Amino acid sequence: MNALTIGSFIAATAGVALLTVFFVRRMKRSDNATEEYFTGGRALTWPIVAGSLLLTNLSTEQLVGLNGAVFGDQNLVGVAWEALAALAMICTALIFLPRYLASGFTTTPAFLEKRFDKTTRSIVSGLFLFGYAITFLPVVLYTGARALEGMFGLTLPLWIIVAGIGTLGSAYAIFGGLKSVAVSDTINGVGLLIGGLAIPILALSALGDGSIGAGIDTLVNERPETMAVLGDNTKSVPWHTLLTGMMIVQVFYWSTNQAIVQRALGATGLAEGQKGVLFAAGMKLVGPLMLCVPGIAALHMIGDLEQLQLNPETGQIIQSTVYPALVNHVLPAWSLGLFAAVLVGAILSSFNSGLNSAATLFSLQFYKGYINRDASASQVVAVGKKFATGLALLAICVAPLLARSRSIFEYLQTTNGLYSVPIISVFFVGIVNRTAPALAAKIGILVGGGLYSTFIFTGLGGWHWLHSLGFSFAVAVATMLLIARVNPKSAEQIALSEHRDPAPVDMTPWRYARPVSIAIVAITALMYVGLTLLAGRG
Repeated sequence: MNALTIGSFIAATAGVALLTVFFVRRMKRSDNATEEYFTGGRALTWPIVAGSLLLTNLSTEQLVGLNGAVFGDQNLVGVAWEALAALAMICTALIFLPRYLASGFTTTPAFLEKRFDKTTRSIVSGLFLFGYAITFLPVVLYTGARALEGMFGLTLPLWIIVAGIGTLGSAYAIFGGLKSVAVSDTINGVGLLIGGLAIPILALSALGDGSIGAGIDTLVNERPETMAVLGDNTKSVPWHTLLTGMMIVQVFYWSTNQAIVQRALGATGLAEGQKGVLFAAGMKLVGPLMLCVPGIAALHMIGDLEQLQLNPETGQIIQSTVYPALVNHVLPAWSLGLFAAVLVGAILSSFNSGLNSAATLFSLQFYKGYINRDASASQVVAVGKKFATGLALLAICVAPLLARSRSIFEYLQTTNGLYSVPIISVFFVGIVNRTAPALAAKIGILVGGGLYSTFIFTGLGGWHWLHSLGFSFAVAVATMLLIARVNPKSAEQIALSEHRDPAPVDMTPWRYARPVSIAIVAITALMYVGLTLLAGRG
């Protein structure tokens, strides 16, 4: 990298940090140290909720992973990850968030303690922590390091790049808390939206020899089959998986995952939270431009992408090198430093959000709940910072080991099921059924997690992993509902679980929440129909 690239990268990264400090110091502060650190003092307005939601989700595991998967599929079936996410976020805004905010929950598993018991909450919190430590945080670091390595020709050992990203990302989460994380996410989100959309535009221009219109014409007409959004069993997302496990994965991620929902829990009120979630849902429909189109464009430009790497064992292109190679090819040299800063911001957003959420779960559930029940708010925050530091070090150690994985995006989604199946099963029953006892929740967690693990590790059934996930979810839910029918809660237990103290925020819903939700569903359907018709012309 030249001096201009390095200088612009440092200036942009430092600028985000300074702006974050500036805005955070001007926001309302809570007198409760725990609430201030873990929920941002419930001072987040809808633009910050939306920006933080989007950037927590959008990082290099998406930019690099999903574009690589689309390149491997040679069509747009990966659009499902974005389109169905928008539908799941509607569930969050209309169903889950009102329940969370009405009871003043700081964590999503707190809902399970209210509905079932403390042990159920602890088990689910432990599953979340397992997921953050083994899959989410290491994947963010690995894909981030690979992206920077490929785009900028870094010759440093992978673990050094991983350590650098991990150390920088930890600073926001450990020292700043949720408020700093959310504000920095929003600032970085603006840059990522601009930079992320610039890549497909520049790629289309390159395809059309300087004309974006000609590039679109090439993309659509030269190989129209690549526009297909409904694929067969040879693709990463066969069409029939949309009817089984895909939506379950999305609702788990957007409606129960602490790292995501925590942003909405920090909203100043229900209306602000719903606005933020639904605005983010609308923006997810723009996501395929950044997360899928570059992968399709790369299919037409293979001969020009010098940074592509081959797997020495199979001779196939390594999917994680596709997006970095495309960026390196289409971006002008003067902008590389700025895009690097934007990309690092996206990496830091996901990483520090995961750390902050993990610290929240450990401190409030395990430290305050079991280890030191008389701990003061400042002690709880201090322990959370120490736990986040240890978790960051673990993720830095695990991340380089992922170099052995063929498809990072598939690794992430497949292993997520190990904990997402039991979690979403118990949340679902908690939402739809008031009579299921705590015993049903515990058995359901064992059934869901055990059945999915059996499918994944033994290959039983020979199904796509999303079918395995959907079937495991169905069996777990059926088991819990059966127990609820045979051994339901008493009327007194139901009344206790339904009791709510006064909400800590204004619970007036946003008046346009339902109309906006209907519009998002309609646009999603039109997108699928339109792309299917385009693909059918081949």
